[in-house]
Amino acid sequence: MSFKNQPMTWHQSLLLYVITDPESSRGMSHVEVAKQALEGGATALQLRDKNLFTRQLVEKGLEIRKLTRHYGALFLVNDRVDVALAVEADGVHLGQEDMPLHVCRKLVGPRFIIGISARTPEKAREAELGGADYLGSGAVYRTSTKENASSPMGPQGLAEICDSVNLPVVGIGGIGLEKAEEVMKAGAAGVAVISAVVAAQDPAGACRQFRQKLDKYQ
Repeated sequence: MSFKNQPMTWHQSLLLYVITDPESSRGMSHVEVAKQALEGGATALQLRDKNLFTRQLVEKGLEIRKLTRHYGALFLVNDRVDVALAVEADGVHLGQEDMPLHVCRKLVGPRFIIGISARTPEKAREAELGGADYLGSGAVYRTSTKENASSPMGPQGLAEICDSVNLPVVGIGGIGLEKAEEVMKAGAAGVAVISAVVAAQDPAGACRQFRQKLDKYQ
C-alpha cells in the first residue's frame, strides 16, 4: 500500500527524515530508496552522496524532487548548495565544515530551508543566532554509517540541545525503531534515519513501522 502524506508544515515534515546513503542501501539506488521510503511514509528525504559528480547528483536530485512533490514530502540536499538550488529542493543541510551559514543564506534567500549539524548547546545557539531553520544533532546512539563519529550523546545530550534553542531539532545517529520514541521524548521534532530504513529488507515497511511509533508525537 502506498502512503501519501497529509498536508504538513515543513516543521512537521521533519518527523521521519530518511537519508539516502548508498553505502548502506544493499545495492539500491538513491531513487529506489527514496521511492520505497516515501511509499512507507517518510516525511522528509535527504540526498547524500560524497562520491558522485555534480551532474550525477543533479540527475538523481531531479528524480527525487518529482517523487517528493508527489508524496508531499520535504526534500533536502546534503552539503551541496549548488545542487539543492539546481534541483529546486526545499533546502540544504550543512555540517560544521561546509559552507558558512551566513554565506549560504546570502545565496539562497530567506525562504530556503537551511539545516545545520550541531552537537553541543553552544553550537546549537550559534546556528540559531546565525539564521538556521532546524538542527540535526547526534550521534544520539552509536552508529556505523559515519566515519569518525563522536561518542554518542545519548537522549540526555539531545534533550540539552533541544532545550537550548527554539528551533526544531532532528535526532540522528543509530536510531532504530526501538529508540525512536526515546528520541521524541527528549524533545526532538523528528528522527533522521539511515540504515534502519535504507538497509532494511523492506524499506517501505520499515518506514510504516516508524510512522506507527512517531505519529502520536505529531
